[in-house]
This record gives sequence, C-alpha cells and structure tokens, in this order.
Amino acid sequence: MLAVEKALLRGEGIHASPPIAEQIAARLAGLIALDLLKPGQRLLEADIGAVLQVSRAPVREALRILERDHLARLSARRGATVTAPDAEELLDIFEVRLALYGILLAQVMRDRPDDLQRVFEQFLPRLEQASRETPGAYAVQSFLLNQRIADLCSNRLVVDQLKALSLRTLRYVRLGFAASPGAVASSLEGWRAFQGAVVQRDIALVQAAAAQRTAAIRSLAVAAVRHA
Repeated sequence: MLAVEKALLRGEGIHASPPIAEQIAARLAGLIALDLLKPGQRLLEADIGAVLQVSRAPVREALRILERDHLARLSARRGATVTAPDAEELLDIFEVRLALYGILLAQVMRDRPDDLQRVFEQFLPRLEQASRETPGAYAVQSFLLNQRIADLCSNRLVVDQLKALSLRTLRYVRLGFAASPGAVASSLEGWRAFQGAVVQRDIALVQAAAAQRTAAIRSLAVAAVRHA
C-alpha cells in the first residue's frame, strides 16, 4: 500500500513534499483501488481528518481530487461516497491508455532501451513472487512496473496523462485478476514476452506485446464488472 501511495504522488520536484491534500487523496485512492474502501462507502471529512490528524480543509480538497479521478462522488445530501466500477468507463480508460502507452514505448525504446531492459530485470522476479501470493499483490507489482516504465519517458505530457489514469487502471486490473486468479499466470507470460521484445530491440514487437497484455486485462476486467 505504501509503495502504491508513493507512486501515485506525481508532479513534484524530487526534494519537494506534495501538498497535504494530494497526499490524502493518494492514500484514499490506493485504498479504493485495492478495494479496502468499498463502492458506496461514505468518506466522512471529520473521520478522515481525525485518523490522519489534519484539518477538514485539505480533506475536502482531497475528496475533490478523488471526484476528478472518478473514484468518489460528491453530493450535497450524502457528502462523498466511493464510486462503483463502471464497464463503459473501463473501456474508455483502456482505449486511451493503449494509445498513450504505445507512444511512450516508442519513445523509450528509441532513447533508453538499455534502461528499460534493466527495469524488467529488476521487476520480473517481483512479479514472479507476487504471482505466487495473491491476485491483488500481482496487480500492485504490475502497476509499479508500469509506473517505472513511464518514468523512463521524457515526454512529460504523455507520462502525466498515463499517471492520471493509473488510479482507475489499477482498480480495474485488480478486479479482473481477483475474478479470474488463473489469468495471473497468463499475464506473467505476457510480461515475459514484453521483456523478450525489449531484448530484441524491436519497437513494433514491444508495442504489440503491450497491446496484447492490455487487451487481455481489459477483457478480464469488463467481465468482472459486468458480472459483479
């Protein structure tokens, strides 16, 4: 959970602390994405402020951030509540993510293929370990690998847009793997194929491997949401 929270805090200088509201939003977003806060659950400003020992003002701003990212809904009557996963939103997210990720991979493969290969060497053992644990643990490691790949890209607009979708993407990926734990093994093979394409320095093959993984996860997640 801490690793997810740290990965979600984006847009600040390396030595700067993100604003309190963003830190609160990242913590709550991680809890929602990992299903520790359930759809329909109320997010009470006073309770959150008491637990985190902050005033209500940054909590209120954090809830607005969650509303922007479609993880919470604000209403005058009930305040903030956790949104339910939505199949149409899922399809939209993955369509945009696929296009942006293809652009990102082309740039990284042109400029930093050796660094990308090292990232895979670092993360594949973690993915293999997580695949023997729980679908949620595997989804988190996949998320962290994608975040690390994104950090190699110098096109900050693409990176920022992908990271802005990352909260919702993680939520749907976790749902897909939780509903079909056997798919984790297939996903791991997809990551290995992705790594093999990187080793070959074949941009088209890298993009194809990433697209194939994305399509498979999207199908799993759609089925999970529609049958929930």
